[in-house]
Amino acid sequence: MPIRQFLCLASLACAASAQTPLPGVIDIHAHCDPDSNPRSIDAIDLAKLARSRGMRGLVLKSHYEPTASLAYIVRKEVPGIEIFGGIDLNRSVGGLNPAAIERMVMVKGGYGRVVWFPTFDSENQVRYSKQNRPFVSVSRNGQLLPEARQIIALAAKNRLMLETGHSSAAEGLLILHEARRAGVEHMVVTHAMLAPVHMSIAQMKEAAGLGAYLEFVYNGLTGPGREFTPADYAKAIRAIGPEHCILASDMGQPGNPLHPDALAMFFAALRHEGFSASDIALMSQTNPARALGLK
Repeated sequence: MPIRQFLCLASLACAASAQTPLPGVIDIHAHCDPDSNPRSIDAIDLAKLARSRGMRGLVLKSHYEPTASLAYIVRKEVPGIEIFGGIDLNRSVGGLNPAAIERMVMVKGGYGRVVWFPTFDSENQVRYSKQNRPFVSVSRNGQLLPEARQIIALAAKNRLMLETGHSSAAEGLLILHEARRAGVEHMVVTHAMLAPVHMSIAQMKEAAGLGAYLEFVYNGLTGPGREFTPADYAKAIRAIGPEHCILASDMGQPGNPLHPDALAMFFAALRHEGFSASDIALMSQTNPARALGLK
């Protein structure tokens, strides 16, 4: 990153203080402990922190374990904030495993609201990372696998938020086309611009046309996952339209800012790029709520 851009981001980080209020904000991409990967904060402390900043809710994400039960416990311990969980269809839950989704939606409370297609065990991720290990496929020869169609049908039946995970851009569009056909109401392209997804603006516009939200995460602007500048994000969001976008943190990694601080810096960076307060509210409050099926 050029030094001028780095200094600009640093000054925006200072401006977005640790006490910046985030009223009504929902972070749909929050990693936390307990997890099998190192995390910077546990779910209860994160919920308390988010509540103290006025946030409306969080979606707790683990790559390897369902989080519906965790969401139930956190809600009990930290009232006054809406906490949701989900299931990421990596190998640890059996990959594209309909039974795992069926059990998740039965967990007491009904807070398991999200299904992510495979992330770190996806075929696209493993090939992108040039690794030699088992993976979970969602398509073959340009067609979704029958198991993938089953997953989409379950998302439609249970009115779940369906995310494309770390599928390739082409696979993500296959998923969205089938999801629209199957009647899925809530669709999100997981960090659409980031590796290993790397959707082009044209592909993101196609996804939006199918009714999906495009997720933009602060993780793409900071730390080891940094790939883009705020200007890069701004260009894409303008091309797609804020009405089709969601801003999330994808935080929880040691050394990165905590989730509310990351969101405050993210919003400040986009305001610096010319987005209005109402644009930010649309992408961080209204659209996440709609994607989760909230009023």
